[in-house]
Amino acid sequence: MTVTLADVAARAEVSPATVSRVLNGNYPVAASTRERVLRAVDELDYVLNGPASALAAATSDLVGILVNDIADPFFGIMAAAIQSEIGGPGGRAGGERLGVVCNTGGSPERELTYLTLLQRQRAAAVVLTGGAVEDSAHAAAVATKLRKLADAGTRVVLCGRPPAPAGTDAVALTFDNRGGGQQLTEHLIELGHRRMGYIAGPEERTTTRHRLEGHRAALAAHGLPDDPRHTVYGRYDRRSGYEATLELLRRDPDLTAVVAANDTVALGACAALRDSGLRIPDDISVVGFDDLPFSVDAVPALTTVRLPLSEAGARAGRIAMGREEPPPGGIATVRGELMVRGSTGVPKG
Repeated sequence: MTVTLADVAARAEVSPATVSRVLNGNYPVAASTRERVLRAVDELDYVLNGPASALAAATSDLVGILVNDIADPFFGIMAAAIQSEIGGPGGRAGGERLGVVCNTGGSPERELTYLTLLQRQRAAAVVLTGGAVEDSAHAAAVATKLRKLADAGTRVVLCGRPPAPAGTDAVALTFDNRGGGQQLTEHLIELGHRRMGYIAGPEERTTTRHRLEGHRAALAAHGLPDDPRHTVYGRYDRRSGYEATLELLRRDPDLTAVVAANDTVALGACAALRDSGLRIPDDISVVGFDDLPFSVDAVPALTTVRLPLSEAGARAGRIAMGREEPPPGGIATVRGELMVRGSTGVPKG
């Protein structure tokens, strides 16, 4: 049975006129109402008819790039690299695409909303970057959306994100976050550190879990305890790193090293340590993750794991444009490289 505009209105509990305004984008509608309408469109598989459908089909040069936070260099670097490949080398004639960066703010609801919008616009490709939310209902909803996109002919690439469930036809370039986390902690252990604090990211993110698993694997391999007091969760930002470090020092003033979930968190940790009268690395060592551009210019320069963000983004862009073959099985693991710099040293005493 054909789904009508009235059916969508009934599901969203709004008027047909409101549905029309949302779909045409020619009249201001409250964000909550807009998302409710788009959710109903998605659930009912509503397809536009007539001129609106023709307009949607005409926008197939669109490429969506989903990021958690465009202000975060981690995502900015990947988005820029992906976009650089969208038009082909040197803006090759006939290869141009309109790249749209969709900033979800880390919201699962916004992620689904953007995927719905990109499906409606018949996007040529969609690239999702960064870690995924570990929620079974959300994961199922995303998988369903990716299948619909693929069925409609949209190429889907995951960059720095775990592979999607089978049947989604999404290519995944996944970062080896576990391996990188293990490398960092192994480095500290080899220097002689035994009391290490760990600043993790948001608990619901796959990146957080995988990096922490790598840290714990290194502890276990050397017979070191995983003291619950030595792990604090927070956001992937400087302020969280600052506050978490003060909390770690309160819990255990004898820590000799701090392992930060990423480089931005590590900068906050360094500031907190300096404000607490501690010298880096003389009194305490600090490590980050990602090797963002500012890491080498920090004082002292930050020991971290370098992820090839730009290279991975460019490859994702080429695959999305069909100019590079997907890896065997549709999945490739992108490994990091340990960068040893001045923020780590042997513990005192």
